[in-house]
Amino acid sequence: MNSLLIGELSPEQPSFEPTKNKELIHEFRELRATVERMGLMKANPVFFLLYLLHILLLDVAAWLTLWLFGTSLVPFLLCSVLLSIVQAQAGWLQHDFGHLSVFGTSKWNHLLHHFVIGHLKGAPASWWNHLHFQHHAKPNCFRKDPDINMHPFFFALGKVLSVELGKQKKKYMPYNHQHKYFFLIGPPALLPVYFQWYIFYFVIHRKKWVDLAWMITFYVRIFLTYVPLLGLKGFLGLVFMVRFLESNWFVWVTQMNHIPMHIDHDRNMDWVSTQLQATCNVHKSAFNDWFSGHLNFQIEHHLFPTMPRHNYHKVAPLVQSLCAKHGIKYQSKPLFSAFADIVHSLKESGQLWLDAYLHQ
Repeated sequence: MNSLLIGELSPEQPSFEPTKNKELIHEFRELRATVERMGLMKANPVFFLLYLLHILLLDVAAWLTLWLFGTSLVPFLLCSVLLSIVQAQAGWLQHDFGHLSVFGTSKWNHLLHHFVIGHLKGAPASWWNHLHFQHHAKPNCFRKDPDINMHPFFFALGKVLSVELGKQKKKYMPYNHQHKYFFLIGPPALLPVYFQWYIFYFVIHRKKWVDLAWMITFYVRIFLTYVPLLGLKGFLGLVFMVRFLESNWFVWVTQMNHIPMHIDHDRNMDWVSTQLQATCNVHKSAFNDWFSGHLNFQIEHHLFPTMPRHNYHKVAPLVQSLCAKHGIKYQSKPLFSAFADIVHSLKESGQLWLDAYLHQ
């Protein structure tokens, strides 16, 4: 490190940037130490084993539905729903392995991450890592968080960015109607229309051949198990239906914690403040925990990204106390209120854009 030492700061120079909350960072580091002493960073292997088993059992149940009851409309739809649950829940489980929060060594986390996201879902681990780590570093920061890349070409997001877009007289879409067309190009389309082709472009363009091999095992498996029952056209219809249902599930859950929150350019705030202003929670319940993969505890997840998800509720009271002490709003809301807030925030930012576009 000596080669990086250029010199000492002069006495009148601050040792801490004014945009950063020094006291908050210090107390968060103390909280982190407390959390580690409490053993909250250690995973319960039984929890994750049972979680994987429930996914595999549902996967088998989906195939048995068609094998036992035929391929008429009702069994086909039931199979589609079961496979959608498999895909959504496997998505939450790969998230655990991707964050290295299950095993004590990264080797096993990476291996199971490849298995779940590659073999069970047909997506590349490297693609997920590339996008998701950026998101965690700078959530809701424009041009740094890829999760908000739909601004400005599809949506105007956040109060600050929407007004800025309006003042610049930019109109890629009729943003004042975005709370309506969100239902058409958001939840239904993200996975079947965009992700489905982009993941193949990603692995081929970046030459991620190991990821591609894992993805191929997924498509070979579902092709061999479902084409004999449904034929090629029926199989393609099933794949589209599953991706359509999964996409709706995925988008509503992943956006409810971030889109209604503060979205802006990177203001060089401290890491803790950056995480807190960009995240909110959804109330705990057995269903909410399962349905969202425990991402209803988004605040705790962003502050402790390697913490096993079954411990989020244990650290939540400590995080609430830290927020209360520093006058930071800790938001937690009912599930359907969180869904509604996505639409409300899009409507509000769309109107702010229109006002700035017409009058500023």
